[in-house]
Amino acid sequence: MRKNNVFGAILFATCLAIASSVEVYVMMPLNTLNPDGSLNNAQYVQQIFSKLRSGNVDGIMIDVWWGVVEKSAPLSYNWAGYQQLFQMANSTGIKVQAIMSFHKCGGNVGDDCNLPLPDWVTSIGNSNNGIYYADKEGHHNSEYLTWGIDDVAVLNGRTALQVYSDYMTSFEKQFSQYLGDTISEVHVGLGPAGELRYPSYPSAYWSYPGIGEFQSFDPYMVADLKSAASNAGHSEWGNSPAPSDAGSYNNHPQDTGFFNDNGSWKSDYGVFFMNWYANGLINHADKILAKANQIFAPHPALSLFAKVSGIHWWYFSQSHAAEFTAGYYNTASHDGYAGIAKVFASHNVGLDFTMLEMTDKDNSGCGCGSGPQELIKQVFTNAINNGIKFGGENALSRYDAYAYSNIVNEARINGKALSAFSYLRYSSTLEQDGNWNTFIQFVNTMHGITDQTVVEKTVSQLKQRLMPVVGL
Repeated sequence: MRKNNVFGAILFATCLAIASSVEVYVMMPLNTLNPDGSLNNAQYVQQIFSKLRSGNVDGIMIDVWWGVVEKSAPLSYNWAGYQQLFQMANSTGIKVQAIMSFHKCGGNVGDDCNLPLPDWVTSIGNSNNGIYYADKEGHHNSEYLTWGIDDVAVLNGRTALQVYSDYMTSFEKQFSQYLGDTISEVHVGLGPAGELRYPSYPSAYWSYPGIGEFQSFDPYMVADLKSAASNAGHSEWGNSPAPSDAGSYNNHPQDTGFFNDNGSWKSDYGVFFMNWYANGLINHADKILAKANQIFAPHPALSLFAKVSGIHWWYFSQSHAAEFTAGYYNTASHDGYAGIAKVFASHNVGLDFTMLEMTDKDNSGCGCGSGPQELIKQVFTNAINNGIKFGGENALSRYDAYAYSNIVNEARINGKALSAFSYLRYSSTLEQDGNWNTFIQFVNTMHGITDQTVVEKTVSQLKQRLMPVVGL
């Protein structure tokens, strides 16, 4: 009797653990919506949904483009295409990870579409390019708005924070019936490619494995830096928008006075600048995620996420220069992801991370101190330590068993499993029989990965319940 009950408890715990196994979503093509807001080829979208369901795939990830929905005029939202898409997903039994995409499409690796920011925003940018991040050469990057205008009413009388909030509010009202059910997750875009970072490695000027450049030259960030330097008692630290010895996009760390192993990043000024530069991003996330948490609070079954970029090159250098310019103050002596995870946790937002298909060996030939595996573990450990969910993606399109096995290996950290994995991306290449069969094997493997912490916790709880009944 006693053994049977213990066995039953363990069996029940295992069933619960399987129910919490890693879900797999597939990113939809970037051109799923037309620039006018209509659904692009609804018949093909339905074919994708049917094929995904036949393979036991859990759902899709879709960009909800700001530049499409609020394209023509402020506060004028066209949700027609997404309404049709979500209705189709609901009727097919497909879950949705919906990304609040406040960036433009075009200019990043794999982008095969051109969807700029809303027309009325780009019109403002034509006369005031200071609304975009800028580098030392004076290039203003129109992919995403600078955090310098988060609280400045330069967008037809609204601040950037108000614009993001109004957009998410309209989305919540429009699709309330699906939130927490068909729409299982909302991912809040916080920067270029939807990631919390600066556009420090734009394809127009940068090539791998360059260190990138600081993006602090727009007038709003310049003013903020001057104020911060004055408050620190060193007004001279605000004389330049960025360190003058930090090199250019395609330099290596040792080429520069700032980023070399004994560089000025270690100086009092270097520490001040990097704290200011990184905290600007963290404060940006804090403001937007606070709004998102309020807006979506009526839907407790809905999970919120935000994405952090996987910048693995120069990870084994002392300064982590490429992460540095992207806004992550992550050096050999400073954890740049702890503060991010803490802010995410304060708003009950999970952390989405990329490049799970990569290994250190894959990039060993670059001579750039690449450490994807160590970076993945560092970021996910910070998520675990702060008690938040973490999800993953692949950074590059892969169809081979080797890449899938690497993802499987990264799907559980310290006994804690990913909440979900989002595969980049649905395509005709994925549909090919050999590729599709390999992918489905991967999906089934991910479904078999359980969260060991759930197993242990549930077994412990059930044993405690059984003790007074069977005298254990």
